[in-house]
Amino acid sequence: MEDVNQGGILLAAPPEKREIALDVKDVHIRYHCLKSFSVKKSLLKMRKADDEIFEAVRGVSFSVPKGEILGIVGKNGSGKSTMLRAIAGIFSADEGEIDLHGNSVSLLSIGVGFQRALTGRENILLSGLLLGFTQEQVMEKMDEIIAFANLGGNFIDMPVKTYSSGMYSKLAFSITAILESDIMLIDEVLSVGDTKFKKKSYNKMKELIESDDRTVIIVSHSSETLLDLCTQLLWLHDGEVKMIGKPADVLPVYEEFMS
Repeated sequence: MEDVNQGGILLAAPPEKREIALDVKDVHIRYHCLKSFSVKKSLLKMRKADDEIFEAVRGVSFSVPKGEILGIVGKNGSGKSTMLRAIAGIFSADEGEIDLHGNSVSLLSIGVGFQRALTGRENILLSGLLLGFTQEQVMEKMDEIIAFANLGGNFIDMPVKTYSSGMYSKLAFSITAILESDIMLIDEVLSVGDTKFKKKSYNKMKELIESDDRTVIIVSHSSETLLDLCTQLLWLHDGEVKMIGKPADVLPVYEEFMS
């Protein structure tokens, strides 16, 4: 597969005769940022507070074939997490289209998806139902999820608002890893938790993505992770596609740019 250059941006030529799991077509996502204002003055003037529009994602397009592991890299604020949340259905695109081609999708990101007042066990069930699994299917996997997260004893039946960040991330990873969806979205979580769990989660991720049927998108700042796990790499810069291609081709250019 040869890369083609369009308008100064290096784009990977589309793979031939491979089933597409995900299409992102000219997606724009904007945030409305409210300026600080006086509530009293605003009420007296009977007008809305001024706001500014920030475009986090600007005309992004790419396709991911079934079974591919796509890494996304870019500086903080480049639109990486926003893009993942849009694919997961948390955000809606202001323009453009995201086509999952009927695939189920799960997002693994710290701070996303849990109801803090519910227990770990209740959040496992809720997360599974939101992913499209039946209650019976989730219950069949419940013990395996708890064991992988190493949250036995009383912890699993305590509200997750009492969890440390490490416990929270372990449970989030375990749910996504054990309740396998067609498309897995991973937002910088392979480096959290204690050393033992980092190794276990990394090995589990490698096991999961060896399947030709599973499509994975990973946001990470770790060059080692991207080179080891990913088959393609997308570089986002200021909300736009800067480059896409093989990790070994993209990373040196990205790292030189960032230095």
